[in-house]
Amino acid sequence: MTLRMWIIVAVMVLLNANDGFDVLSSAFAAPGISAEWGIPRSELGIMLGAELVGMGFGSVLLGGLADRMGRKPTIIICLVIGGIGMFLASQAGGVWDLTAFRFITGIGIGGMLASINAVTAECSNKKDRGLAMALMVIGYPLGAVLGGLVAAELLQEYTWRSMFVFGGIITVVCVPLVMLLVPETPAYYVATRREGALEKINKSLRFMGLRDIDALPTAIRKEDQPKITDILSKPALRKVTLLLGFGYMFHTFTFYYILKFAPQIVADFGYDPSEAATVLVWANVGGTVGGFIFGFFMKKWDIKGPTIVMLLLAAIAVAAFGIAKDSLWGWRMATFFTGFLTNAAIVGYYAAYARGFPAYARATGTGFVLGIGRFGAAGSPVIAGFLFTILGNDQLLPVSIIMAMGSVAAAVLFFILPLKDGDKEFMDNIPAGEAP
Repeated sequence: MTLRMWIIVAVMVLLNANDGFDVLSSAFAAPGISAEWGIPRSELGIMLGAELVGMGFGSVLLGGLADRMGRKPTIIICLVIGGIGMFLASQAGGVWDLTAFRFITGIGIGGMLASINAVTAECSNKKDRGLAMALMVIGYPLGAVLGGLVAAELLQEYTWRSMFVFGGIITVVCVPLVMLLVPETPAYYVATRREGALEKINKSLRFMGLRDIDALPTAIRKEDQPKITDILSKPALRKVTLLLGFGYMFHTFTFYYILKFAPQIVADFGYDPSEAATVLVWANVGGTVGGFIFGFFMKKWDIKGPTIVMLLLAAIAVAAFGIAKDSLWGWRMATFFTGFLTNAAIVGYYAAYARGFPAYARATGTGFVLGIGRFGAAGSPVIAGFLFTILGNDQLLPVSIIMAMGSVAAAVLFFILPLKDGDKEFMDNIPAGEAP
C-alpha cells in the first residue's frame, strides 16, 4: 500500500464519517423535535426511519450507477443529493415535511455507501484490504462520535435544526476533497473497457503511486457486464446476494434500534436532551473501537467465524440494554458495548461484500444487498416505536429482547454463507513504485 492509496482510504473514512453523522442527526434532534411538535413515539419512529428507506432506494439505484458511470462521479452526485436533503430538513415546518427531506438525504447516503465500499476494496491490496475495509466502516461511528460531541454543544445554544445545518455544511465541504484526492479506480476501467481504458488505468495507477501496465488484463465477457439480473440469475452470485442481503437486513433491524431510539429512551428517564445525546456518542465510540479491533481479528481469523461470534454477542448486549440503568454513566456503558459488538459485525458484512462480488458487479451487488438491508434498518425504529406504543413506554426489556433477535437470525444466515474471492483482483498483482 502506497501513501497515496492510504490517503484514498482516509477520504473514504471521512465520507463514511459524514454519512454517520447525517444518518444520526435525526436521532440527535429527536428529543427537540418531539418536544417542539409534541409527536408520539410511533410518529417519531416513522420520521427516524425515513432516511433509512431512502438509503435503500439510493443503494440500489445509485449503487448500480457506480458500475455504469464510475465510482468517483457517483460519489459526487450522492454528496450533492445528501447536502440538499440536509439543508431542506433544517427548514422543515412539520413532521411530514421533515420525513420527506430525510428520505431525500437517505437516497444520497445509500448510493454513497455502495460507492465508497467499492473504492476502498479496489484501491487497496489483498494483504491490507481487510484492515482498509475495517477503517472505512468505522468511519461511520467515528462521524457519529464527533458529530455527537458537536451536537451536545449545538443543542445547548441552538435548536434541533442546527443538526441539519451543520451536517449540510460538512457534506458540501467533502465535494472538493473527492475531486482532488480520489481517482477513478483501475478496476472500473478494466470492467467497462471503454475507449482509452489502458491510458486511464495507468493514469489512476500513477495517481496512486503504482507502476504502469503494458496491456489490459483478459477481457470480461459481454454477458458478464454488471446487471442486477446477473447477481440474481447466476446461482453462485444469487446465493451470496440473498444471504448477505437478508442477513444484513436482520442485523440492521437490531443495530438501528439502539442508534435511533437510545437518546429518546434516556431522555424519557429524566435526562436533559443534551445529556441524552451523549449516550449515542458512547455507542459510536464503542462502534469505532469495535470496528478497528475487528479488522485485526479478520486479518488473523478471516471473516466468517469472528463475524458470527460478534452477531451473537451483539444480540445479548442489545437485550441487556433493556435493563434500566440507575445513572447516566450506566446508560453510556450499555450503549458502548452494544455499539462495539454491533458495529464489529457490520465490518464483517462489508468485508464479505468486497470478497463476495467480482469487480465488474461489486458496486451493483453491494448496492443491492444494502438496499435489502435497509428494509431492516427502516423498519427498526418504526417497529420499536409501535412496540412501545402497544406494550407501554416502560416495557423496555421485552422490546429490547424482541429487537435483539435480528442479530441472531443474521448469525444463522452468515453461518451458511459461502465466502470465496469474487474474482482475481487486478490490483493484487500491481507492483508498488515511487509516487510520480
